Amino acid sequence: MAERTFISFDWAIKKLLRHKENFTILEGFLSELLGFDVKIQNLLESESNKENENDKFDRVDILVKSQKGELMLIEVQYDDQDDYFHRMVYGMCKLISEYIAEGQRYGEIKKAYSINIMYFRLGQGKDYIYDYEGNFVGRNKKDILNPTNHQKVKYGIKTVADIFPKYVILRVGSFKEEKVMDTFDEWMYFLKKSEIKDEFTAKGMTEAKEVLRYENMKVEDQIAYKRHIENRRIEMSVTETAIDKGKRQGFIEVAKNSLRKGLNIADIAEITELSYEEVLALSKGEEIDKEE
Repeated sequence: MAERTFISFDWAIKKLLRHKENFTILEGFLSELLGFDVKIQNLLESESNKENENDKFDRVDILVKSQKGELMLIEVQYDDQDDYFHRMVYGMCKLISEYIAEGQRYGEIKKAYSINIMYFRLGQGKDYIYDYEGNFVGRNKKDILNPTNHQKVKYGIKTVADIFPKYVILRVGSFKEEKVMDTFDEWMYFLKKSEIKDEFTAKGMTEAKEVLRYENMKVEDQIAYKRHIENRRIEMSVTETAIDKGKRQGFIEVAKNSLRKGLNIADIAEITELSYEEVLALSKGEEIDKEE
């Protein structure tokens, strides 16, 4: 039997999981992660969505509204970012403020989830899944401040944390793919390896086995995906070279190598942060910077 090749999760989010007929896959992932059944009502636009319209290589996101009105922002990031914790907080604040209608009562704000899939080492820790839920803890008594019975009934909550945003961090690099312990680990295995084993039974996996197979994509999508993977490799090379040789000179060297491989000038400009005109000059054999 021919080996099955599956596309990466970030590409699936960019191109496939935004279509209603593929919501089952995303619903399965969210259901396994969060521990309750998630049904998607629709996808929404956010400021970070709009920032990614130009097919950025380092980050991709998708904003889901569930049938219960919950907001679920899923972000995939490859490149190291020291202030990513801060960005998570900003993103949630921005998201909630965007989707509360003018004149809407505060009690109508729905639960928001920030789901962050990291392909770089964020923070210090040994686990691959981290949850953060807000609770108010007494400074002296160390007790948890809970809502009143009236608030519990009125807003359908059990704890204050049920109102506040929930943050989830998946550190893909820390997952040991040889230790698939439960159905969500099957999704972690896919996130890390871009592979789905025949025996996997997690929610959404049956559909993912067909929809996310490379050979099932249209020819033009296959070509675009290959380009995406190659650009990802080049971007990693950019980072390493820039560190070794100084940022700008590193970009120039990577641009020259990419031109020799026949890559598009516009793509090289975006990856390296050089201008289109500078890459064009390099393509003509001109020097844009001279080393001292």
